[in-house]
Amino acid sequence: MPTLTDTTTRLLSQFSADESEVLMLALSIIEKIPDDPHYHRPKGVDVAIILKDYHVDFKTVLAAILSDPRLALLNPQPDINTLFGNTIAALVKDVNWLNKLTVYSPEMTKNPNDAETLRRMLLSMTQDVRAVLIKLAYRIHRLRHLQKESYELRHFISQETLDIYAPIANRLGVHQFKWELEDMAFRYLEPQAYRQIAKSLANNRTQRESCINNFKTLLQKHLAEENINCTCYGRPKHIYSIWKKMQHKHLAIDELYDLLAVRVIVDNLTHCYTVLGIVHSLWQYIPKEFDDYIANPKENGYQSLHTVILDTDGNRIEVQIRTQEMHDYAELGVAAHWSYKEGGKQTLAMEKSIATLRKLLEEKQSDEVISDDFRSELFNDRVYVLTPAGKLIDLVNGSTPLDFAYAIHTDIGHRCRGAKINGKIVPLTYRLKSGEQIEILTTKESAPNHNWIDPNLGYLKSSRAISRVKNWFRNQQQTENILRGKALLDKESKRLGLKALNMVDMLSYFKQLTTDNLLEAIGRSDINSRQLAGYLKIPELEASAINVPIKKRSTHSVVSVAGIDNVQTSFAHCCSPVLGDDIMGYISHHHGITIHRTDCKNITQLPIEKQSQLISVAWGDKTASHAVPIVIHAFNAQNLLINISQLLAHSKIHIFNAALDTHPDFSATLHLTIQIEDTNQLSQILTKISCQPNIIDVKRKT
Repeated sequence: MPTLTDTTTRLLSQFSADESEVLMLALSIIEKIPDDPHYHRPKGVDVAIILKDYHVDFKTVLAAILSDPRLALLNPQPDINTLFGNTIAALVKDVNWLNKLTVYSPEMTKNPNDAETLRRMLLSMTQDVRAVLIKLAYRIHRLRHLQKESYELRHFISQETLDIYAPIANRLGVHQFKWELEDMAFRYLEPQAYRQIAKSLANNRTQRESCINNFKTLLQKHLAEENINCTCYGRPKHIYSIWKKMQHKHLAIDELYDLLAVRVIVDNLTHCYTVLGIVHSLWQYIPKEFDDYIANPKENGYQSLHTVILDTDGNRIEVQIRTQEMHDYAELGVAAHWSYKEGGKQTLAMEKSIATLRKLLEEKQSDEVISDDFRSELFNDRVYVLTPAGKLIDLVNGSTPLDFAYAIHTDIGHRCRGAKINGKIVPLTYRLKSGEQIEILTTKESAPNHNWIDPNLGYLKSSRAISRVKNWFRNQQQTENILRGKALLDKESKRLGLKALNMVDMLSYFKQLTTDNLLEAIGRSDINSRQLAGYLKIPELEASAINVPIKKRSTHSVVSVAGIDNVQTSFAHCCSPVLGDDIMGYISHHHGITIHRTDCKNITQLPIEKQSQLISVAWGDKTASHAVPIVIHAFNAQNLLINISQLLAHSKIHIFNAALDTHPDFSATLHLTIQIEDTNQLSQILTKISCQPNIIDVKRKT
């Protein structure tokens, strides 16, 4: 039984007997942590108290207690999943990840896009939005006790709060957290400005309260005479928001219009305009400060009437008039303030998550249906990863290390030959996950692979990266055509007895063609040999040298090792490499150099101590056939082997062996080993098989 303090007793008193029993178990685990008098960071119980004051659900409070950073000191570690369930374990895991994250740098203040990418990464990587809520409470506790830290750390934490965590709180609609985060961070960053505004507000508090009360009394009296029900109350202003408005409008604090603010909630739309008319009849109003957001809603859907009046003492009072429905939308719905304060766009997933979070905070429910709704769907179309230097890269969901390489620089993509994720080798088709750190392995020469742009093989997701690869091959083809055109031009010149050709005169004859355009047209056969012979016989063309070098291709073996041909190699049976695959060599002690695909599990899962035996290899120019295993899943076994055999025979593909398995639901699996020359041929035949009517899917066996 844990030792109960006044704080923990108050916490337990707000839950049912069953929930209190579970909390007692969590507290008994925390009590086992060795006491450290020098520990000044937030403790789980302290954070749980902050959250409970905001009426969050039981699971959020429990997860806050169990995400105490000091829990890592216990040996053995408690099995949270067994003791408290999957939801709590997942929440604790997410909070611990958020608490350990060290991606932020002060430079992000000058680069809003980097800060926005980090915010999106934090939201996208959490499986449950409540983990972000717990993290915000940890940050509030940290700020409340930040005076014990050094000046440098206080400044860093406060700036990170304003750049990252306060905007996230605003985005999620948790305005209580946003205001406290902003005010406390501002207090450390601009202590003099904070004290001046706080002092001014304190000196004028009595006057402000008197102005508001006089306004409310007179307005409610006249509304009662018109039989209009209303809720009328003063709207508090916060120090950081006051300072921002002073900076934006270049005004002193006593010149701001909305330090005195009143909100009026009425029953229906008609009453909104009736109240506005009464307000304008009782007090002088400032025309340029009137905004009708009911007739002209803000882009985010926000609706309300805003006006500024002058009371009998000349005080400016901002009045907001709205229906209860409008108020609920603004305060509890989809965080209406986000769009106009941050300039962002809402998404359906964001709206759903915010609405669910607000529902939990306001209704004090812990229903499992609501809990299920907290599964994070935010920004699920993006993935956020890190460079080795810690820079955040924003990619489309489903991106691979190759997409990452091209996002860094086109040349890095062209020279990419492998990748490491968090220090471990992975295939180039690996699908990246948010938060992973990627290191790209490159060669000196640019040499993209045709497989990279084959949609069946999954190397690239980004259309931008695919376009870069296609452009590279177009340029390569252009170079080859230029060389071929030069050779054809030289050959035809010699056949006609011309020692050389004046290229300048020939270009002038063909008008707007450049040298490369002309040679490319010849190499592409746009200008055929008969046309070329006719052009070369034109008298105006005089003999001269053509200085276009021809690159000779050497004859290679099937595979070259570290740029050397004719090295004895063998192909691994575990992954069956085919010409066109990305490959890697492994120096074995008994079998020489074995060639594997780079995505072979025996390579990607190779122990660190054996990775030094990997060696760079490449395909040569000689062709060879390869035995490739494939797996075909079909709806029905009837005639499956016959139909596939006929298709392969028609495509001149030899079958080495075949095995057909049938299943109780009448579906079938056909295992084939076929003879393939390269990955292009493999991709074509897999596409043909997949188009057959009985086929569920077909893939290369890994």
